[in-house]
Amino acid sequence: MATSAFANSLLSSSTSLAHGVLPSNNNNFLLPSRVSVSNPRSQNPLLSAHFKLKDKTNSSSLITFCSLGAAAANDPKEEQIPIELKYPAYPTVMDINQIREILPHRFPFLLVDRVIEYNPGVSAVAIKNVTINDNFFPGHFPERPIMPGVLMVEALAQVGGLVMLQPEVGGSRENFFFAGIDKVRFRKPVIAGDTLVMRMTLIKLQKRFGIAKMEGKAYVGGEVVCEGEFLMATGGE
Repeated sequence: MATSAFANSLLSSSTSLAHGVLPSNNNNFLLPSRVSVSNPRSQNPLLSAHFKLKDKTNSSSLITFCSLGAAAANDPKEEQIPIELKYPAYPTVMDINQIREILPHRFPFLLVDRVIEYNPGVSAVAIKNVTINDNFFPGHFPERPIMPGVLMVEALAQVGGLVMLQPEVGGSRENFFFAGIDKVRFRKPVIAGDTLVMRMTLIKLQKRFGIAKMEGKAYVGGEVVCEGEFLMATGGE
């Protein structure tokens, strides 16, 4: 009753154009408005009335309905998707068996689980699933398990190895070494349960001297946790 009375008073008012909606050239126009009306018998402020005025042949019609609030306007299908189905897995460009064929590292120092993007001789993106079962956590630290920064650097270097250990680049797993690091920064701690996403990109290659300069960044949840510049030696023994 309160809603209908309010709607009639709104339609009879001459201030309806104050909503900023002007009639078009063909004299057909819409006047949408939304007015929240509190139920006098309840403290619930979610009740609202919606009005839509449509004038085509010198006649008007009124449409009213109730809304339960903004939450009802959300897509119900989105709310029904279980969380385990919302997030797709990382793609597999190279699995652990293929990685083992390229890198000479083995347990406990193989720190790359999967390659998700690969451009031989140019760049690679790989992941490491950090778990509480990693052998460095009991000592770093027993009361607060944090992945050592030097191992993040090592993991990035291994991704760099995947980029460079290709015949067209001249790399060889027998003669490929980590030669140096520069401008390394650790932005946030990496803990058990995180997925470390690492990108290594070749910046400069000096085949004559067997030196490759690379840029590396590691991410957790889209935020940079480690970054730096790397030198790789691809020359003789």
